[in-house]
Amino acid sequence: MISNEIRYFLAVANTGSLSAASEQLFVAVSAISRQIQRLENQVGVPLFDRHARGMVLNEAGEIYAHHVRKNILEMEYALAEIKGLKAVRRTLIRVACTDGLAFTLLPRMIAAFREDNPGVLFDIKVASTQGVAELLRSGECDMALQFSLHAERGVEVIGSWPAPVLLVMHQSHPLASATHVTLNDVSHYPLALPQQNTTVRQLFELASHMSGNLIEPVITCDTFSTLFHFLLRTPLALTICSAFTVLQEAETHGLILRSVGIDQLSQRNLQLQAQSGRPRSAALNVFMTFLLQQMNALEEPLRQRWKP
Repeated sequence: MISNEIRYFLAVANTGSLSAASEQLFVAVSAISRQIQRLENQVGVPLFDRHARGMVLNEAGEIYAHHVRKNILEMEYALAEIKGLKAVRRTLIRVACTDGLAFTLLPRMIAAFREDNPGVLFDIKVASTQGVAELLRSGECDMALQFSLHAERGVEVIGSWPAPVLLVMHQSHPLASATHVTLNDVSHYPLALPQQNTTVRQLFELASHMSGNLIEPVITCDTFSTLFHFLLRTPLALTICSAFTVLQEAETHGLILRSVGIDQLSQRNLQLQAQSGRPRSAALNVFMTFLLQQMNALEEPLRQRWKP
């Protein structure tokens, strides 16, 4: 139901070049180029900036792509309703999240939800904060769960919970029993940190700079699982995350969470997000309601787990 012009346009927009789109579609470069030129003639303006390395959507192209994707999604939703798939059965929910939430929180929530809704399937994409927002805006996911510092354009916040940056350490760690923990205290121990494209690292770096404690990590990684397992095997090590990230794992592995009394480390929220103005399936509404209930029930017990 999508014309070749639109299909080729989206392929080039997504891949960034005619040759990459050709490989994806198994269509000759010349045919794709002709269809895009025809589309640009119909629209009346160029939709791409042409460069030696490929093609990038210009401002007009971004506007056109946004509306094309939105129309395609609405058509898919209409077809799903016609086929009787609006009920909570045989439905795929596409979720985007940041890495820390993919570690334990989201898998646990999905497993619990599917006990009563076994027909609902899930596709999870893990991305950076910027990547999650783009996946949601472009319609490549139905909902998002991520740590956020500010409101995102084109995003509806369904639920929001405080998610301060906390230190994670073994119960036997010298700082575990300290009356008050400072960043200067942290600098004396091996530190495992996520990479700089994460909100938790950005806030930690900001707090470190403002306090004059520039701490060099012994290991960095964009996967929290790696940092977690390094911590388990290094009794004096520290890492950072939110209480939502480790859930029951902290208690299971003899770890505790400690806060550092710095305002910058308390600026994050965990947000449940959906694309603004987009229709939602019955299954998606039921799942988001389930998440809201679960997260509201979790918030206070988790808050009590970390020491000030």
